[in-house]
Order: sequence, then structure tokens, then C-alpha cells
Amino acid sequence: MLHQALRRFGQKMVRRRLLEPLVHETVSERSLSTLDLVALGVGRTVGIGVYILAGEVAGNQAGPSIVICFLVAGLSSVLSGLCYAEISTRIPHSGSSYLYTYVTMGELWAFITGWNLILSLVAGVANVTWAWTLAFTNLLGNQISQTLRKSILLHIPEVLADYLGFFIVGLVLLLMELQTLSNSQFFVVTKVVTLVKLLVLSFVIIFGFMKGDLHNWKLAEEDYIQAGLNDTSGLGPLGSGGFLPFGFEGIFHGAATCSYALIGFHNILTRVEEAKNPQRSIPMGIVVSLLICFLVYFGVSAALTLMVPYYRLRPGSTLPEAFLHIDWAPAYYIVAFGFLCSLSASFLGFMFPIRLLIYMMAQDGLLFPVLTRIHTGTYASIVATVIFGIIAPIMAFFFGLINLVNFRSIGFLLAYSLVAFCVLVLRYQPEMQNGGDEAQVQEENGGDEVQVQEENGENEARVQEENRPAAEKLTLQGLFFPSSPTPTPLSGWVVYVCSSLLALLLTLLCLVLAHWPGLLSGDPGPITVVVLLLVLITGITGVIWRQPQSSTHLPFKVPALPLLPLLSILMNICLLMQMTADSWAQFGIWMLIGFALYFSYGIQHIMQEFRTTNSTSVRA
Repeated sequence: MLHQALRRFGQKMVRRRLLEPLVHETVSERSLSTLDLVALGVGRTVGIGVYILAGEVAGNQAGPSIVICFLVAGLSSVLSGLCYAEISTRIPHSGSSYLYTYVTMGELWAFITGWNLILSLVAGVANVTWAWTLAFTNLLGNQISQTLRKSILLHIPEVLADYLGFFIVGLVLLLMELQTLSNSQFFVVTKVVTLVKLLVLSFVIIFGFMKGDLHNWKLAEEDYIQAGLNDTSGLGPLGSGGFLPFGFEGIFHGAATCSYALIGFHNILTRVEEAKNPQRSIPMGIVVSLLICFLVYFGVSAALTLMVPYYRLRPGSTLPEAFLHIDWAPAYYIVAFGFLCSLSASFLGFMFPIRLLIYMMAQDGLLFPVLTRIHTGTYASIVATVIFGIIAPIMAFFFGLINLVNFRSIGFLLAYSLVAFCVLVLRYQPEMQNGGDEAQVQEENGGDEVQVQEENGENEARVQEENRPAAEKLTLQGLFFPSSPTPTPLSGWVVYVCSSLLALLLTLLCLVLAHWPGLLSGDPGPITVVVLLLVLITGITGVIWRQPQSSTHLPFKVPALPLLPLLSILMNICLLMQMTADSWAQFGIWMLIGFALYFSYGIQHIMQEFRTTNSTSVRA
């Protein structure tokens, strides 16, 4: 009995979700156009990354080469966006990376993805709380902090007085969210605010280039001396001047931080079932919004570093302050207005993706069933909004901006890598016959019949596994010269195994490149390891390339398979390697909590299913 329970538990961890067939809504129920989705993607992506993070990266990590950081981060995001565009046409259901990994890779990976995204989404709200507090503090000349110190310092410790603004701002924004729960004009407001943001940032780009000085990209030691930084021998955090003051290492660290700024297009995927033509508008919305966001970030970062020498961009500096440096106060208030509009828009409906994700995980049995009310009940939705509205300022209080940025980036970069893996695997799988019909039958029948059908499916899979060697044999010649022009179960299995090996090898390659300093000194040991890994990666990629692809017609397909998904995975892993050790340690604690929840709840759930199945068999 124990052996059977463990076997069923293992099968559950890799069990894939069957999707119900889509119900064709009327035109009135599907109301979102491609423009609405593009506005949603741009509105959710262009935020504190352009107003605060650009100055943070330019001042401390990359200098003028921040434009290259955004180029690298933009390329990574575009590759991920292409993968999301294809998989959204293959799985046209509202959801996110969680749903895609559940359908493709199984329950365990789906839980890991969903659990990471919960942390990332809440960290995003905490970031906006942090940014809003900073914005008001700077606009009012630090009067908020000074007033709090004078009025309440006698009653609470000074450290709490310094950061009480987080909780005040969090309360105000929480009330804003509660007011927007029943707002039927959400997308009208989104389009208006997005237009205002783009107009303000276009103003920054145009006049930044006009008022900027190209010499700020070519700073030398003399410029530091003239600026009063006489101790040039120990510049330390100021770098060495020029376009790359912090070297290539600064570019890599800066690109990892900038990847946060291009997170946001995933919100489009939560509106699939509201789009008029999802198989066309969803891919178009993702790709167009990413291209717009990349151009905006690239232009703003270039204008910022042309207007202000990078060493004057200190932590906490915001984009409007750049115009104070060139003594143009009216422009400061114009950009500050856009800043506040951007932050306000970030909180309109901020709970929707979080509630939807938790609801889906609870409905699938990965979280407690009571949490399904978080998305369906009005009272439960309000309570959840209050809870997360309190958690956000608490996170902003305990973690700095960069740590919150890293939390959000780690979760989404992992999700992007898994989606790229899903696209790579699905393209080489044989056609699934009557998948939707089976799902519908499972839904219409009762729980007992579902159990029987699962057992029948397992028996059929076991019979196929036993009979496969007689029909298809895995040979070395068959790896590079498959006999069938269409995907078969064997070729699909080969691609799955090879893709898993490639993910492991790419991770090892990134670890070696990031943490083995012997590469720069010409040490033959690490160079040999890198060459060996590249040879293995090239060979396995060739095996995947030779396998037959599915001929299913899709409105959008990622070109140049398997190269682009693999390049997306490689870039995402490289960016993950640049995160700080503290961020990874804190992220690891969050994952341990998640695994404890999953396995403790999962074991009970499996044993209960097993006992129910046994009792049903005895009665039969």
C-alpha cells in the first residue's frame, strides 16, 4: 500500500492539467481590442523602472552604459515575449506562466511557478509603495519625514518615524484600490494614463537630448577633480569614468536590475477571455507593448545620462530631479506630474493578477480551497485587498528597493525560462487527439468517474510504454535522421529529455562564466570546462533541431526554433546569476515555506485520494 501511495504521489507531481473547452462568448462579453491590451501592457510595464530605477542603475552599477543594460534586458524580454505570444495562441485561456507550466510540465513545476509569482507580484506592489513615498518626500522637500519626526518622535523609536510614511502611503493606496474594485471604466482610465505617461516621457527624451551634453558619456579624471572629488585614486563606487565606468561587470549587474523594468506584459495574459480575438490580439499586444517599453526606457536612460553626470545620480534620485540639475524648474514639475500619474496607475486594479493566481492555485488543489473565495466573493476580495495592502508597506519597510526589485525579477525570470522551455517542448510533440473532449467528459462525470478515467489513462500510458520499443526504437541514427516527418511519441520524448539536459548545461555554463575568475586570467582549467559545455550544448541542440516539428497552424509561432527559446533561457539564467547573495538567501526561505506547504498538504491530499480509490474498488 505504501509503495502504491508513493507511486501515485509521484504521478501527481508530474500530472498535467487538462483544459476545459472554451465557451464562445458573445461579442459584448469579449470587449477588449488590441489597443486596450497594448495600453494595459505599456501601463503596467512603464513605471518606477523609468522614474527611479534608471537613476539607481546609472549611478551605482553601469553609468552611461545603462543604455546597453536596457538593450540586454530588452532583448531578453522580447525573446520571452515571443515565447509567451506563441503559447498564448496554443493555450488561449486566462492565466499566466502558472497555467502554461501546469499544462506542459506538471503540477510540481506549476506550484513552483505560482508560488514564485505570488512573491513577485506582492514585491511589485511594495516597490510602488516605496516609490510613491520617495516621490512625495522629494516633491515636498522632505517635509513628510521631518514632520513625522517632530510630531511622533517622543512616542515611537526614530527608525519607525523615518519609515512611517510607507504605512501612510500604503493606507491611501489601499483605499484607492478598494474604490476601483467595481470600476467598469478601468481600461478607459488605463488608456488615458498610459497616454499621459508616454507624452511626458517623450518630453523627457526630446528635451533631454536637446539639453544634454555628450561629454557626460566621456568623463575623465579631470572632471572628477573639477567636481570636487579630489581623491580620484580611491573613487571606489564612482567607477573609472568614460562610457563604461564600472566595466562589463557593471553592465551585467545593471542588466539584471533593468530586467525588472520590463516586467509587466504578463498582465495581458490575465485578460485572454475578455479579448475580442485572443489568438491574434494577445501576441500582438505582448510584442508591441514590449517594443514600445524598450524604446521608452532606452531613450529616457540615454537622455538622463546626457543631462546629468552619472556620479551625481545618488540613491533615491528620481527622474524629475534631472531637470533641476540643468536649472529648468518648469520641466521638473511636468515630469513629476507624469511620475505621480504613473504610480497612481500602478495601483489601479493591482490586486487582480494576485487574486486570479491564488484563485487558480486553490481551485487546482495546490492551495487551500477556502482561498477560491478570494476571486469570486466580494467580501473575501475586500479582505484580501486589505491584507495585501498591509503586507506591501511592511515589505517596503524591511527590504530596500534593490532587494524588492530582485525578488520580483527572480520570480519572473524563472517563469520566463519555464515558458520558453514549454514552447520548445510543445512544438515537437505529437498531436493530442480529443484532448478537449476528454476534459469535457471529466467535467461532466462525477469525481468517481474521474478517478476511473485517470486509472484508465495510466493503464493506457503503461501499455503504450510497453509497446513502444516494438514500434519505435531509439538509435543513434534515429537521433539525427528521424524516420517520420511528423512528431511521434518517441521524438517528443527525445526533445523533452534533450531540452531538460540543455537547461541543466546552460545553468552550469552561466555558473562557470559568472563565478570562475580564472577565465579572465587564461587559466586552461575553466576554459576547458567552458569549451566542453559548449560542445555538449551544440550537439544536443543539433539533436533537437533534427526532430520533426508539429504542423499545427497557429496565428503566431516563435521563429528559428530551437535557437530562440534556448537563447531566451540562456539570457534569463545569466541575469539570474547577477542577483545578490542576500536576495537569493531570502528567496530560498520563501521557497522552503512553499515546499513545506505543498508537500504537507499534498501528501494528505494524495493519501485521501488513495483511500477513496481503494474503498471504491472494494465496493465494486
